Amino acid sequence: MKRFALYVLLALGLIAGLAAFQNSSLLAPKLTERPVLLAHRGLAQTYSAEGIDAATCTATRIDPPEHRYIENTIASMEAAFAAGADIVEIDVHPTRDGQFAVFHDWTLECRTNGAGTTRDKTMAELKALDIGHGYTADGGKSFPFRGQGVGLMPSLDEVLDRLPNQRLLINVKSRDAQEGRSLAQRLSQLPPERLARLMVYGGEPPVAALREALPSLVTMSAQAEKRCLMRYLAMGWAGITPDECAKQLLLIPSNYTKWLWGWPERFTARMRAVGSEVIVAGPLVGGEVSTGIDRPEDLARLGRPLPGIWTNRIDRIAPLVKAATP
Repeated sequence: MKRFALYVLLALGLIAGLAAFQNSSLLAPKLTERPVLLAHRGLAQTYSAEGIDAATCTATRIDPPEHRYIENTIASMEAAFAAGADIVEIDVHPTRDGQFAVFHDWTLECRTNGAGTTRDKTMAELKALDIGHGYTADGGKSFPFRGQGVGLMPSLDEVLDRLPNQRLLINVKSRDAQEGRSLAQRLSQLPPERLARLMVYGGEPPVAALREALPSLVTMSAQAEKRCLMRYLAMGWAGITPDECAKQLLLIPSNYTKWLWGWPERFTARMRAVGSEVIVAGPLVGGEVSTGIDRPEDLARLGRPLPGIWTNRIDRIAPLVKAATP
């Protein structure tokens, strides 16, 4: 009996030693490059995330403006790239005439002088709206962007034409599988080198349809990421990367990284080997990911090295990251 217990202890010790070796960063490729910077909504107006839900009109609670840019406009995307972004996130909705409008909301009342839903309008009708109409930082006493956003809602085609060499993360703002198929049909017309600079995330049905139609595309849904990470937690100790993790955008809450086998360098190397992108966001608190790594103290808490960073304040975070990169 004692001998059997000894054998068990030896076996457990070997397994623990194997796990430690397989997941040590000592032999992993070093993350010596600057972290990939992903600018959520381009260079945009910020707002407090406290107490918001899916129905909150965030345009009516912005912080006092520090710049003139409105989210999801081509000008805000260009400004984000100029500030140091490697990837810019944009939101899309189908229009009545078969295009995709780049705009955050399902409905128009919050940000614009229009009414109804984006999908019930033509692209020409959407371009006639003032997308700066609803923004206020003082409870409606003043509207600093009113009258300045007419014609600024771009189509996805315009964005792709204007930024042909830039990396974009496209957010499908629905759970409609047909929307995924329609977007896949549009993206399939792009040259392979352009498609390789795009990623898509959103609801499970449209993202699943996109992955089926365009298996080379890097995508993300909450369900797909959960499948990948749960399988990795079970298998990663042995150095195994699950098939579910291939071609995924992995948006990792900063307070969950400590649970990932081989974080950061071994984990990142494994995911990059299967064509995936790893980005660190704010902590998961109360079931939701925070708005981003937006303050110097948020960045300082992350530690180094890092594969990528999700931020709403590319203008603040990019200079800090650049200064800290050898």
